[in-house]
Amino acid sequence: MKKKVLFSFVLLLLVSLTLAACKTEEPAPTEAPAEVEEAEPVEEEAEEAEAEEAEEAGLPDLGGREITVAVENAYLPFNYIDPDTGEPSGWDYDVWNEVCALLNCVPVYTEAAWEGMIQAVADGQFDAAGDGITITEERAEVVDFSVGYINIEQRLLVREDEDRIESIDDIVNDEDLKLGTQTGTTNYETATQYLDEERIQAFEQFPFAVQALIAGDIDAVIIDEVAGQGYLGENADLLKLVGPSMSSDQLGFIFPKGSELVEPVNEAIKTLAGNGFLEEVNAQYFGPDFSVTYDDLFPPEEEEEAGLPDLGGQEVTVAVENAYLPFNYIDPDTGEPAGWDYDVWDEMCVLLNCIPVYTEAAWEGMIQAVADGQFDAAGDGITITEERAEVVDFSIGYINIEQRLLVRADEDRIESIDDIVNDEDLKLGTQTGTTNYETATQYLPEERIQAFEQFPFAVQALIAGDIDAVIIDEVAGQGYLGENADLLKLVGPSMSSDQLGFIFPKDSELVEPVNAALKELMQNGFLEEINAIYFGPDFDITYDDL
Repeated sequence: MKKKVLFSFVLLLLVSLTLAACKTEEPAPTEAPAEVEEAEPVEEEAEEAEAEEAEEAGLPDLGGREITVAVENAYLPFNYIDPDTGEPSGWDYDVWNEVCALLNCVPVYTEAAWEGMIQAVADGQFDAAGDGITITEERAEVVDFSVGYINIEQRLLVREDEDRIESIDDIVNDEDLKLGTQTGTTNYETATQYLDEERIQAFEQFPFAVQALIAGDIDAVIIDEVAGQGYLGENADLLKLVGPSMSSDQLGFIFPKGSELVEPVNEAIKTLAGNGFLEEVNAQYFGPDFSVTYDDLFPPEEEEEAGLPDLGGQEVTVAVENAYLPFNYIDPDTGEPAGWDYDVWDEMCVLLNCIPVYTEAAWEGMIQAVADGQFDAAGDGITITEERAEVVDFSIGYINIEQRLLVRADEDRIESIDDIVNDEDLKLGTQTGTTNYETATQYLPEERIQAFEQFPFAVQALIAGDIDAVIIDEVAGQGYLGENADLLKLVGPSMSSDQLGFIFPKDSELVEPVNAALKELMQNGFLEEINAIYFGPDFDITYDDL
């Protein structure tokens, strides 16, 4: 799961006493009365009281330091744009404001997408992040966590008239039932504990999963209870939460590894738990009086009224490599171009009234060629990165990718990247100009990385024993296994979770129409079907075939 929470009032009390915390929304400022002199002493007294409390508690003094805090501004009730005032609000804001009042610091809130937030903090782009992040061992390998400030419970969201599902066991025992959740979240991880991945329908965002549930395309969604309550909103007559909690975890703030802020923030959280502040703020945001819903933030009427653009039969040149499974390739049986990119672009142009003109281009130079306007767009499974976004525009992310280690089948020295880092005799390979290469440089100096012009050369060197592992996208790694299943295997946890997107020349007018079409394909289930075809167990084309 990403994050989320189950609450009863009793739990709120227990959580606050055990450092599971939330914070209240600060009241919006009002106009001062004529005698403003009377208001100032009150504010000064409050500041003096906070300073006195901090001093009595022996809290550190951060000397007015600014702390950049990443927030999504779209995750109830932790952070959101208040639909009435248009101002940022939520539990994260109230708690961080109070933390900094105690520690003498200044929180600087910066909006960031959930996808990539943890890695951005790990890279030092932010000093910290809120956003209700579940504490997990895997995440703790790349970031430091604060003490847990609240417990979360994962529940099942189903349709109101659903009578077949009372718990996750009902779904496990009925193969006709379809379970959905969001990719890259601890909810998805919980789903995999009960079901095989082919029985889980993963969506890029929870709103798409909920829409699919209402439409009847799936039968249940694993979701954090707090988020589930937020999605009920005006859909209370359509949806309900059922069954016991499937997982109880804690949420924490995250920091770059070794951050000096961890201990001061931990001390502040303990103080807020002890003085009753967290109990009050939890009651405000997780109690029955909190009425802001996702319908308020993203009114369904506006989405329904926003029809898809009509491109008037425009031709769109799309660069493809025709050699990157499963996105684009020449079908070995028919000799015709095929793949995920072709199917998705064909379908998008049906929706947008355009004509895709596919043009084969080498990966090397493809991004620059699009930047130069030689093509209107490019597929080819391109990872969204800040560096690339400086020269091209990206669509919204259409799929998550995981970077893994490809090793020989008889390899027993390597179970994770740490084994390579700690053994200088081990040689690591990858392809130049890829995010895989960039990931390799996060762990090893460049002189310990053997870069190849193309991945097939790296894989051949691996089989030959010239190198000991290859960092590669998991989907591509599966493609290279093929007839080499007795020679190769993928090992270790994911080293990076990123999103892929289509690219366009800067300021291209195609970005918004394509984004709208992608959202439609996510909502109507097309992407789910296509992903099952190309990324599921039935896709058996390998690089050996090509």
